[in-house]
Amino acid sequence: MTKIVVLDGYSANPGDLSWKELDALGDVAVYERTKPAEIIVRAADADIVLTNKVVLSKEIIAQLPKLRYVGVLATGYNVVDVKAAHERDIVVTNVPAYSTESVAQMVFAHLLTVTNHVEHYAVQNRAGRWTSNPDFCYWDFPHMELAGKTFGIVGLGNIGQRVAQIALAFGMKVRAVTSKDVLPSGVEKVSLEELLSISDVLSLHCPLTESTRHLINADSLQHMKPSAILINTGRGPLVDDGAVAAALADNRLAAFCADVLTDEPPKSDNPLLRHQHAYITPHIAWASFEARIRLLQVAIGNVRAFLEGNPVNAV
Repeated sequence: MTKIVVLDGYSANPGDLSWKELDALGDVAVYERTKPAEIIVRAADADIVLTNKVVLSKEIIAQLPKLRYVGVLATGYNVVDVKAAHERDIVVTNVPAYSTESVAQMVFAHLLTVTNHVEHYAVQNRAGRWTSNPDFCYWDFPHMELAGKTFGIVGLGNIGQRVAQIALAFGMKVRAVTSKDVLPSGVEKVSLEELLSISDVLSLHCPLTESTRHLINADSLQHMKPSAILINTGRGPLVDDGAVAAALADNRLAAFCADVLTDEPPKSDNPLLRHQHAYITPHIAWASFEARIRLLQVAIGNVRAFLEGNPVNAV
């Protein structure tokens, strides 16, 4: 029977979903978490390994002689040495586009947090502030309408395009840096330098490569408006954390919203965790119940297709 090992199943399925469909495909062992030192022992006899964030390096792959397939429980597959896998004729698959709606929704949850501060007022009013207010209303922050502002996007993949649609629905002008020649209606293509200078909101949706690592750095921040809001729901290293923290401290950036950071979990001394104008969520944009259902369905479908001799979503 095919031996299937899930190395870190907890994030995708903390208990509110089922591995039942996977169980029907082989002898399945699901581990909530796996430390690096535990990988070889747990996966030594595996034909199939599923991983979310557990790294399968060239050295690890070399020590798994029975391995025929690696399924990444995510869209990004940088946790696997794909070249080393291909040299062994090991199929590697991912799960594309499962989280598009959820991530796009998180982009605007962050943006509206900055512009409207709903939670701030809810907390204040639970403590009775409005009931003791001398006027019928009060506000602690200036409110900003999104309509008419420029929403900049770096990367027009599935998520970037969905974000563009929502920004347009808010009445924003959408500009993008993209390799695409044909753009969605209402979106205009510009250079990165122009995008930095004109964006009231800048949202990052490009893949992490050597050319995009620290795309937002001390130099690029100099070109942005001091009133700009920067949003990163892509990959943490797209942004130089220290440079952004310095820009916030010097009032050269109005706000930084991020669902991802360079180190995850972050180090306790990361200044972005404490800055009043940094809004950090713990890499959960992908993790809605609906998105996780899709994730497991596609991941298990990938395994089934491989076992039937017709791999899909191979990378």
